[in-house]
Amino acid sequence: MNPWLSRTLAKVIFVAAAIALSGAGLANAAQPSGTVKSTHGAWSIICDTPAGATSEQCVMMQNVVAEDRPEMGLSVVVLRTADNKAEILRVLAPLGVLLPNGLGLNVDGKDIGRAYFVRCFQDGCYAEVILEKPLLDTLKTGTSATFIVFQTPEEGIGIPVDLKGFADGFAALP
Repeated sequence: MNPWLSRTLAKVIFVAAAIALSGAGLANAAQPSGTVKSTHGAWSIICDTPAGATSEQCVMMQNVVAEDRPEMGLSVVVLRTADNKAEILRVLAPLGVLLPNGLGLNVDGKDIGRAYFVRCFQDGCYAEVILEKPLLDTLKTGTSATFIVFQTPEEGIGIPVDLKGFADGFAALP
């Protein structure tokens, strides 16, 4: 089992609980309503005060579409838990992806590993991981990421994500 996946497996339950406690439920965090506070390269910081929350919550996000498959889009979101103890990378993939294969990640031509999908809602299926320092550093210093979703066990669809502005956006994320 690769290191990215094994580290994240132990934390999936913790992440799900932290998100539930943060007031940013799975179904609304990847497509937040709110105000764009700033833009950093390909990334936007979007903030909103969810119903029942006492303070504004912000995410850094980018929406992307596969170059050759316009129906295959992803929302890539980075957020901090309400207790500020962890940062999470959450990716919303469309319905119809093959769940057991998970979501692959490649940064600058290097295979980083896969993350499991944790839930599906009407708007799609979510994969998420804690942004630990090695992965965070890779995303901050990288130029291009490719997230890979599968429609069949053999057919992976690579969706490019521009990492330009990731480091600055992350630094600006409240």
